Amino acid sequence: MRIGQGYDVHRFCEGTFLTIGGARIPHKRGLEAHSDGDVLIHAICDALLGAAGLRDIGHHFPDTDSTFQNIDSRILLRRVIEDLNSQGYKIGNIDSTVVAEEPKLAPFISLMIENIAADCRIPTSFVNVKATTTELLGFAGRKEGIAAHAIALLIQAD
Repeated sequence: MRIGQGYDVHRFCEGTFLTIGGARIPHKRGLEAHSDGDVLIHAICDALLGAAGLRDIGHHFPDTDSTFQNIDSRILLRRVIEDLNSQGYKIGNIDSTVVAEEPKLAPFISLMIENIAADCRIPTSFVNVKATTTELLGFAGRKEGIAAHAIALLIQAD
């Protein structure tokens, strides 16, 4: 068994959409990023890559490569899963937390779990997504951006 952790953060910006966990969330601002800015999927990718010892998301999908401009992060997650499978790993479970003062994410958690499980080709019971605030402290509390943390357990396939 191998464990990895991931973290990502993006600042809010005007004139774009908000996607977290592959769910399009109605909000007045989106997240600034080279890709679609899906902080949750980025953190999960880093946790999975870290557990396998395969560096990080920036190494695999650099923001200097125009191929990844505005890319759907679910595509990146599927590519990470292909890399893990080729290395002989399967996912034991994924646990994650999104840190945001706004918008309220509870209505979208089930969809996020379904999206992540589908892209990872695992049961939804292997994926957990939580949401929290910082009680108005720090950049998230000031509503400047959103962060996500993830932990993943990998098991060497037989």
